[in-house]
Amino acid sequence: MSLDDYRSALRLGQKEYRSCVSHGIYPYLQVLDELLAHEDTMGEEPLGVVSIPLDQVAGTKTVGRRSAFARNFMPLQDEDTEFAAKWTNLCEAHLSEGIRDPIKAYEFMNRFYVVEGNKRVSVLKYFGAVSVPGSVTRILPKRRDSLESKIYYEFLDFYRLTRINYIWFSQTGRFRKLLSALGRASEPWTDEERSDFFYAYTLFDRAFAALGGKKLRITTGDALLTYLELYGYPSLHECREAEIRANLDKSWSEIAVQTDVKPVELFLSPIPAPSKSLLNKLLPSTPGQMKAAFIHEKTEETSGWTYGHEMGRKHLAKAMSSRVETTCYSGVRPDEAREVIETAVQTGHNVIFTTTPKFMAATLKAALDHPEIKLLNCSLYTPHPSIRTYYGRMYEAKFLAGAIAGAMAENDRIGYIADYPIYGMVANINAFALGAKMINPRAKVYLDWSSRSNFRTAPAFQTGDMDMISNQDLLTPGDPARQFGLYHVSQGHTVNIAMTVWNWGKFYEGILRSVLDGAWRKAADTEGPKAINYWWGMSAGVIDVFFSRNLPIGTRRLIELLRESITSGAIQPFSGALYAQDRQVQAEGVMTPEEIIKMDWLAENVIGSIPAAAELTEETKPLIELQGVRRDEEAEK
Repeated sequence: MSLDDYRSALRLGQKEYRSCVSHGIYPYLQVLDELLAHEDTMGEEPLGVVSIPLDQVAGTKTVGRRSAFARNFMPLQDEDTEFAAKWTNLCEAHLSEGIRDPIKAYEFMNRFYVVEGNKRVSVLKYFGAVSVPGSVTRILPKRRDSLESKIYYEFLDFYRLTRINYIWFSQTGRFRKLLSALGRASEPWTDEERSDFFYAYTLFDRAFAALGGKKLRITTGDALLTYLELYGYPSLHECREAEIRANLDKSWSEIAVQTDVKPVELFLSPIPAPSKSLLNKLLPSTPGQMKAAFIHEKTEETSGWTYGHEMGRKHLAKAMSSRVETTCYSGVRPDEAREVIETAVQTGHNVIFTTTPKFMAATLKAALDHPEIKLLNCSLYTPHPSIRTYYGRMYEAKFLAGAIAGAMAENDRIGYIADYPIYGMVANINAFALGAKMINPRAKVYLDWSSRSNFRTAPAFQTGDMDMISNQDLLTPGDPARQFGLYHVSQGHTVNIAMTVWNWGKFYEGILRSVLDGAWRKAADTEGPKAINYWWGMSAGVIDVFFSRNLPIGTRRLIELLRESITSGAIQPFSGALYAQDRQVQAEGVMTPEEIIKMDWLAENVIGSIPAAAELTEETKPLIELQGVRRDEEAEK
């Protein structure tokens, strides 16, 4: 019987060998000594006896047994050899009492290379075993700037807390996110916690594989993290495999999108309605009716952001009163958002806007439960096919505001107070600085952040060293302060000059008309799962600049000319050779929208820096976790 198993294993080895050769892949076991000949290492660390995942056993330590096995650890020696006899004896031992003796192996980059026990590994792999005990020594590689090295060193921190070696990720920051999702961010794990997680992970891995997950270009860990963000660890731990599989099937597009090099489809302008056939033009049509809900974290009385969105909703109620009914839910905490969305669904709303990235998780969960409802979240460049996201190209208006500041700054010093270091915000700062420099090559922009925990307006902002300052543009009703937008400080008095504005009404009207005329469906005509993000700008009328009477007429004419050029696309703020603060060229030619969104460097005429997460207020940190421009770098620290 054991000889039959050897013959079967031999056929598997020969098949793997032929497949590797035909595809130009090395057909034998990897040899660690040969790998290390080209690597810088930092010493060894004994790990003791650990459970080695068999699918992570990649090869052998030395060349001695390399050609005895195919790449998949199945044998290649004829059945009449001494090697085959020993393999057969191990097979019989495994079937009668199990293989218990630990192998000896080295770990390098979380792959294992056998010193003693190659045939034991081969037998266990043949029978589909999950792991093998092994006395392991870790070889530490030298830190590098590569993605692989960064992920490995994040794994080492994760391993020291958990002693878990079977989970892996394809991107940085995800080991930390996993710990956070599990509620175990800093404390060492107990044996019971390790056992519970292994059981839940095994169920998930089987469900993921059953749905074809192993064919995707992501790891099981990547998929698991997405699952946990949607359903939570208690759900995973308490569900049976069939329930996990059903949840995975429902949320498959959220997982599969990770394999796309460009997971977000940006729409920079409204999509034209699809043309109608002659018959459709002749037949009378009944106007569609919609109920749209708007869900805000704060109220319009306490938040300029909410006030702007409410102005947009009220515009919508007037512009489309015969076809759209709107409802507002305000003052909603993030932990209440899912319940409020469900209330909106149950009361007949078929389009729902959630107006803060903090409601992203709740919006996603609702979308998975109600695929018939159109859910949109106000955020930028988030890869979720189940919902759509929207934002505005505010950097276009900031470029114009910067040009005004450059023209009017008497001492070439301009202040700029930003709020959150999230996607799009750095582009706003740099566009402002580039606009100022275009008009005044000597202009310097002094940057500070209102979201810093120790934020204080810099003395230079108060003493008149900077007579032009760009501050927040969002106005809270009833607030008498005049320090908003772009203003001039003269002898202690604030003179408002200009303000960049969001015209949310134009956006909401455009989206709902796209639903009614079929352009909404047209946007979804892409191959595979794709997240759709509307990122409209001045050409769509959703972003603009308002001028006060205090703007000199000559400067106003210049800015209006620039506005026409940006609206038509004749001028691109981010074009040509663009230099960062260190005088290094960051871009040449015209930057892509994705490059603009993810910008994490400051222009050469900006004085200041992008704050680290530790410098920010506690209220800001959840937003940075979702959309911070340097959140992955923070994860590496």
